Amino acid sequence: MAPRSCKDCLRVHDMGEKAESDDSLANGHGILNGSPERTCKLAMPWFGMDIGGTLAKLVYFEPKDITPDEADSEVESLKNIRRYLTRNSAYGKTGHRDTHLQMDNVTIRGRRGTLHFIRFPTSEMGNFLALAKSKGMANLVTTVSATGGGAYKFEDSFRKEVNMELAKFDELDSLIKGILFVEQTNPNECYYWSHPAVSEQCEKRLFDFSKPYPFLLVNIGSGVSMLAVYSPTDYKRVSGTSLGGGTFLGLCCLLTGCNSFEEAIDLATVGDHTRVDKLVRDIYGGDYDRFGLPGDLVASSFGQMNSKEKRINVSREDLARATLVTITNNIGSIARMCAVNEKIERVVFVGNFLRVNPISMKLLAYAMEYWSNNTLKALFLEHEGYFGAVGCLLEFISQIS
Repeated sequence: MAPRSCKDCLRVHDMGEKAESDDSLANGHGILNGSPERTCKLAMPWFGMDIGGTLAKLVYFEPKDITPDEADSEVESLKNIRRYLTRNSAYGKTGHRDTHLQMDNVTIRGRRGTLHFIRFPTSEMGNFLALAKSKGMANLVTTVSATGGGAYKFEDSFRKEVNMELAKFDELDSLIKGILFVEQTNPNECYYWSHPAVSEQCEKRLFDFSKPYPFLLVNIGSGVSMLAVYSPTDYKRVSGTSLGGGTFLGLCCLLTGCNSFEEAIDLATVGDHTRVDKLVRDIYGGDYDRFGLPGDLVASSFGQMNSKEKRINVSREDLARATLVTITNNIGSIARMCAVNEKIERVVFVGNFLRVNPISMKLLAYAMEYWSNNTLKALFLEHEGYFGAVGCLLEFISQIS
């Protein structure tokens, strides 16, 4: 968000096009290591938003290098906002700050501070705007940096409810910028799952992502986008699917009566998808050796459900697990084909579908390794669905500075 004093310095609110003077990402190290860094005098607070179809993600930069003069000049409402955001991990019934993702000692444009990561359902946008208004946010800022489809959908709501404009940034540009910045700042960001098919041996291991190119980026939100990334400025969308996290949650709500993503994942964790899916062994009596298909491979998702007897005996947990496996397998299959077509060996999976969802991560890791004869590697990032919000904040501060 920009300070009220910057109202006249931002006339164009759709910032999807890259500023000609912004070369800060040319070396892949984010906004820190472009041309010689200048201290940003932009007043606080600094926010970035990624408003998706299911979740809205908010990043807040809390300055830790406040000078005595700055402290004296701060208005009380700014102090109250800082205290409210940093001293709570829950906001109302649906807003949450992911404290385990907090990044300390982050430097952005010469300012040192902490990045906080907050999420809430996009359906609660009205309550978010009411909260922002009650906390005096409208008196401090005039412009919110935002990306995602909601940056367009809720533009009028921001203007009418809290008198704020949206500085809109391209969703995929913001995603790439955010990933490069966070990965370069956090040495423990990138990891993979070793032995994903053997529960006793499976574990998370750090991966050195300092020389990442090329890589396939699979962003799993409500839907799925897949990008082939060759450099910080050279990337293209190669595929996608409408069957994503929103599909998983929607089907689980219909099939099991659950009311949240967390509840759906909890159900899936203890379910057995083989009671719902038809496997290769259900058709061939075992492995299909001629084509190298193992007996426990899914041959038909939900293929058992055409039997009335099996429908009666299936549980909510089984249905949730089968739904999760179906969506994940579809994403993995498309990702593998894209990686092969683009001759890329690293596949990076991000997005809030992976939040509290190790089942899907391990399925994806196993699928990449097995079906490629260990030539493809599935990689994951700790900050999952927040990269777009980080990226649009960086771009906004860079341009406004």
